[in-house]
Amino acid sequence: MTPGMIEKNRVEDLVRSQLPLVGHIVRETLMRVPSHVNRDDLTSAGLAALAAAAQSYEPERGIPFGRFAALRIRGALVDELRKLDWASRSVRSRARQMDAVRQELSSALCRTPTSTELASAMGVAEQEVEAIEEDLQRAVVLSLQGFAPGTAEDMVPERTAGPEDLLVHRERIGFLHQAVEALPERLRTVVTRYFLEEQPMAEIAAELGVTESRVSQLRAEALTLLRDGMNSQLAPERVVAAARPDGCVARRRAAYYAEIAASGDLRSRLARTDEFGMPAARTA
Repeated sequence: MTPGMIEKNRVEDLVRSQLPLVGHIVRETLMRVPSHVNRDDLTSAGLAALAAAAQSYEPERGIPFGRFAALRIRGALVDELRKLDWASRSVRSRARQMDAVRQELSSALCRTPTSTELASAMGVAEQEVEAIEEDLQRAVVLSLQGFAPGTAEDMVPERTAGPEDLLVHRERIGFLHQAVEALPERLRTVVTRYFLEEQPMAEIAAELGVTESRVSQLRAEALTLLRDGMNSQLAPERVVAAARPDGCVARRRAAYYAEIAASGDLRSRLARTDEFGMPAARTA
């Protein structure tokens, strides 16, 4: 058997061994994106990434092929979703408008406005507010579930990529942990139960003693805070200015940002992941 045939067989064996992984990651992704995203498009992108991973895999680096392939597949799916651009410009524009109105109402009421109040202030139906929030929440969930902000090549240390991209990615993950931990208790509970433990909304509502509609409202508030909390540390220019800088809402937000900044340093943020950007093993 020629070296070329041996290499071809090696690649085919690697691909066959991880075919179920593509289906698993595609199913996981479809649970967290709008229903109109096509399964076949994601599967094709995942299979292509698996084949490319098998061809470039170097076992002497000591990285299990399953982990290496999973990073490549996830990166390919993120790239495919970006091509689809399912969060249209009009949705993003309406979301920015909704954020501005929510902050104005929060400053005036010294509390988070209800969906009904928000819809009334915007002059739209309450269902439209809920639809916009649902699209945006799915976008944030994509990030919360551990997808890289760039391609898989940014996550996997290779000879053609420097380590600085991986460090930036790992620090972002560390900041995300800090932002979740700094949330007010009730909002932190909603994020943990809904996104990380995948509990049904009805169970969360029962635990908190509120309605499912209120849980949905808390979820939207938590995701907005998480986004702004992350931006306060990584991209301050993206944080929306408060309508009333001296108001109670602005003071609470400033305190939240300060708690994120004070809750760790670069070393503790990087400790959340290993040298490959994967979740660090927990010690007993």
